[in-house]
Amino acid sequence: MKNLPRINLFLTSLFLVVTAVVTVVFTPATRAVGVAVDLVLFGIGVAAFIWGYFSAVQRSRVDEISVASLYFLSGQVADRQVQRTMNGCLIAQLVIGLAGAIARSSTDGQAGSTLAFGVLVPLLGLGLNGLWASQFATFTPREQPDRQG
Repeated sequence: MKNLPRINLFLTSLFLVVTAVVTVVFTPATRAVGVAVDLVLFGIGVAAFIWGYFSAVQRSRVDEISVASLYFLSGQVADRQVQRTMNGCLIAQLVIGLAGAIARSSTDGQAGSTLAFGVLVPLLGLGLNGLWASQFATFTPREQPDRQG
């Protein structure tokens, strides 16, 4: 589980390569592969998001967890290398998804493109950030009220 930054890098690189190939070689076969990869990455992101959210809710009983620290690793919740890797992948996913959709926004005179599915992929970055933070981040302990009589 501590390998989530590496996994995120690998999946983001896969997204980049597939999007680049589909953009250049825009055939029905490559478009199908592109859509499949985008949807699988989106699905992984949804699962990671739900798992991370559930874990964070459990952990919030004892720790102060903000949305920014959970999904963007803001503050001192993670070391700089993890923050750079995870947030860099999220930004890359946003840029790749938008660039792919814009690059092929109009094909054969018809609006729309299968590369538009790439705009769903940044949920992978958000989900993996939330999952990593819910498992390994250092949050401020929640103040427990005095329960004396």
